Amino acid sequence: MGTVKRQPWVVGVSGASGTPYAASVIRALLAAGEPVDLIVSRAARLTILDETGISFRDAHWRADLAAWLGSDEGLDDVRYWPAGDFAAGPSSGSYPAKGMLVVPATTGAVAGIALGLSKDLLQRVASVTLKERRPLVVCVREAPLNGVTLKHLVELDAQGAVVLPASPGFYAGGSTVRELVDFVAGRVLDAVGVPHSLYLRWEGELGAAARRSDENGSVSAEGE
Repeated sequence: MGTVKRQPWVVGVSGASGTPYAASVIRALLAAGEPVDLIVSRAARLTILDETGISFRDAHWRADLAAWLGSDEGLDDVRYWPAGDFAAGPSSGSYPAKGMLVVPATTGAVAGIALGLSKDLLQRVASVTLKERRPLVVCVREAPLNGVTLKHLVELDAQGAVVLPASPGFYAGGSTVRELVDFVAGRVLDAVGVPHSLYLRWEGELGAAARRSDENGSVSAEGE
């Protein structure tokens, strides 16, 4: 029997606005030495194009991912699976994934995962993650939320997922868009125990994070 060496985090990017959250999570995972399996939904390709001007293509995913992340560092630890590939490795519970991070998550993805629809590879892998009792973080990005979506989020919580809204906190002293994005990404990684330095943590002293941010010039973040 062979020894399993690679055990990645699956990052699923759906079509919600907020692709910088996904880029920050991927950069931080790679900086932490964590391999990544990446799934980008068809709708997410349009959102990446709209928010960054970058076309994300299956045949050129590596070059497009490097352009999106702003670096090709660590990409040898990334494996890409097209959203329509239901035979992909992570579609099986026997595939040795650590868990899955859906960043950002549309309300459609939330519904599909909660109901077990498996309409594309992203939803299928999320369902597999739940049935295998592996960590699943769903970073929903929508406002306001209607009653149906709230019920789906409660159902995901009941199934063991971590529901983590893309809601940046300001107590860490963040003052730029990048710092606020990194705060959300950091909270996603906190939920699965991956170390990072994406934001300044609360230490029980009012104003301490803002003062440290001013002293250091900016919040320390991977990928800069």
